[in-house]
Amino acid sequence: MPGSSRLTHGLDAAEARITIDRTVEDTFRFYRDFTNMPRFLGDVMSVEQIGPETSRWAIQGPLGVHLTWTVRLAEERANELIRYETVSPTGLSTCWEVSFRPGPRAGQTEVRESMTTPFGWLGRAGLALIGKPPAAEVRANLQRLKELLEQGRVRHNEHAVAGKFTR
Repeated sequence: MPGSSRLTHGLDAAEARITIDRTVEDTFRFYRDFTNMPRFLGDVMSVEQIGPETSRWAIQGPLGVHLTWTVRLAEERANELIRYETVSPTGLSTCWEVSFRPGPRAGQTEVRESMTTPFGWLGRAGLALIGKPPAAEVRANLQRLKELLEQGRVRHNEHAVAGKFTR
């Protein structure tokens, strides 16, 4: 159904898809500017660009714990793919892959986001136990991206810091 998200559970990643009523170029451009991330990611409070391919993200985690991550752009193909990851020892990075392609109707974009956590399904299970289930968060983040790009504001607040998206 256009505009809805579809959640899948792969063996290695949490994944969701959504169709957004904006062109691929507009959607890609907005997403690629990582300083836009706090506007729709549920636990990202701020992003500071610290280099051409690196940024520092302030996260509010479970129980109000504040964390800072350095994120590196790992791959980019204009209007097609963005892959980024936390800067961590090999095997301990969280990785995101976001693909963009034309949607079923003119002017629409299908966005697919996949997130891989350290320790595979064990890592995802651990995050779910502390109230941060990766699959649900990926789906909620894409829903907020859709709302922001189509309506100019976010209303969906599931899997977000309490009060972050309320006015």
